[in-house]
Amino acid sequence: MPELPEVETIARGMQQVVGQRIVGVEILWDRTVVVLGRGDLTKVKGQRIDQVGRRGKWIVISLDEGDFLFVHLRMSGRILIDVGDVPVDKHARVLFDLGDGRRIRFSDQRKFGRIVLAADPDQVIGDLGPEPLADDLTAERLGEMLAKRRGRLKPLLLNQRFLAGLGNIYTDEALWLARLHPLRTADTLSCEEVERLYKAIRKVLGNAIALGGTTLRDEQYVRADGESGDFAQQLQAYDRAGIPCARCGAPIVRIVVAQRGTHLCPRCQPEVNDGV
Repeated sequence: MPELPEVETIARGMQQVVGQRIVGVEILWDRTVVVLGRGDLTKVKGQRIDQVGRRGKWIVISLDEGDFLFVHLRMSGRILIDVGDVPVDKHARVLFDLGDGRRIRFSDQRKFGRIVLAADPDQVIGDLGPEPLADDLTAERLGEMLAKRRGRLKPLLLNQRFLAGLGNIYTDEALWLARLHPLRTADTLSCEEVERLYKAIRKVLGNAIALGGTTLRDEQYVRADGESGDFAQQLQAYDRAGIPCARCGAPIVRIVVAQRGTHLCPRCQPEVNDGV
């Protein structure tokens, strides 16, 4: 579930461990870890955390000897900074002990999340598309990207090679805000529609980051400090089937697009025939 705003929130929350050395590593679920190259995850022991950032849905941890730890939360992964003698939960998969006594705990109930150790970032994130909030992604550039594709809007926006970071929640929210149907084909958008989509994506993601991401009813996502994100109260389309649209009052409906539950307003987001 975690998408760009959740991953960005966790990366920001991890700034507190920058400068700390990793003094111990414990792997509690072997399949969580992928090592690209020689050695194993214990290679990070003794290395200092120089930077923590984000690329797409990946948390990127730069170490002082040139290695990188990449963390993908997938559906239920969590990163928590433990202070003091905190009991290890039953879903803990990897533990990193820090020099100041704190611990980075990666927990993952459904075991889909991954931690990757690599020396070359391109091995992990080299094929990702542009960042939706980057300065160099302009409305004009997005329009050029869309004009070259004949795919449906929602599957295309979910494609991490096209645009990095969007998932099911924020794609539904951005399309609702832009008043675009998820089944529109990308190359049929007018310049005005592209501008609406561009502004909607940036607004939705920016607002979600400001509120610490979206913690849904399953409470799978939490910030690095264990607190919930507050954007769920701002959702206008996602998971609101049957609830009146905040813009026109028509009930939000749920359909399936590319095997993903998709929420939209049938009045505000009409399905326009290709080429119209």
